[in-house]
Amino acid sequence: MQLLCRVSTLTWAHSISPCPSLHSPPQPFSRCETKRFRVWCSSDDTIKMTVSITGATGFVGRRLVQRLQADNHQVRVLTRSRSNAELIFPDKVFPGIVIAEEPEWKNCIQGSTAVVNLAGMPISTRWSSEIKKEIKQSRIRVTSKVVDIINRSPDGVRPSVLVSATAVGYYGTSETQVFDESSPSGNDYLAEVCREWEGTALKVNKDVRLARIRIGVVLGKDGGALAKMIPLFMMFAGGPVGSGKQWFSWIHLEDLVNLIYEALSNPSYQGVINGTAPNPVRFSEMCDQLGSAIGRPSWLPVPDFALKAVLGEGATVVLEGQRVVPTRAKELGFPFKFRYVKDALNSILS
Repeated sequence: MQLLCRVSTLTWAHSISPCPSLHSPPQPFSRCETKRFRVWCSSDDTIKMTVSITGATGFVGRRLVQRLQADNHQVRVLTRSRSNAELIFPDKVFPGIVIAEEPEWKNCIQGSTAVVNLAGMPISTRWSSEIKKEIKQSRIRVTSKVVDIINRSPDGVRPSVLVSATAVGYYGTSETQVFDESSPSGNDYLAEVCREWEGTALKVNKDVRLARIRIGVVLGKDGGALAKMIPLFMMFAGGPVGSGKQWFSWIHLEDLVNLIYEALSNPSYQGVINGTAPNPVRFSEMCDQLGSAIGRPSWLPVPDFALKAVLGEGATVVLEGQRVVPTRAKELGFPFKFRYVKDALNSILS
């Protein structure tokens, strides 16, 4: 039997405090410095990664950190607020995690195996001209900073993978078209945001494998769209928004995290990958299934003008939609656990 089950060159951080330079006086050499080792694997042939994550304190990022830590990968949280990140990732629950504010990002990105870029201001809010500017700039600024650090990193410590989030808003909206990864971009505001967001990620060094995950509406218990919809249904006030005919391209949080996780380690995951479930639904069906899952009716529609009064132009995210299918993920053989919205909602709300 061949005992060497896998030989690979990977980044391996010092075992003592992965980024002590974040808290200690400068040393002649940063202790985030990495070395290259040849790894002999045992019966567990999983190569341990060091992953730096922007947006780690968000709805998707928190679950990704949990998944990576559960598999004993080293996680470096790149944040604008150390105090906020420490509340979300207390050391007792997340031992060994590294939390870095922006001046320290370089020390953590250099020497990481991979970077996941999830940062961006939420879009489900009232859009003023200032908010629209911040929605775009929050994504482009962080992506540009991450890409710049990667590109300026010496070969020996440059991450080999960048998984950068984008959104299905790239495609624009339609009640009739079906969009996959080969579809052109739309011509509305969110499509413009996504084009510039992705264009910034595309500037990364060509030696770095880049996966752009165009994410749909993420369904999970503790955040995202469901957190806002469930209280309405519990008060018997839930129902379709607008016509109810608009498409709702969704993905279960667990499937999205698994998709990102796979993109970190599988070299086939490259280019654009739609982060949506295989079976998008009309919004009316989504509301019917949600009402059924929580034992509440979903017959009372929310009129367009009511939502616009709350969200202004931001209501277009809900009032208009797009039918997006994950052609590339299916080609790659990604095993969706939740293919139908009924099963996803029953799992989340059980």
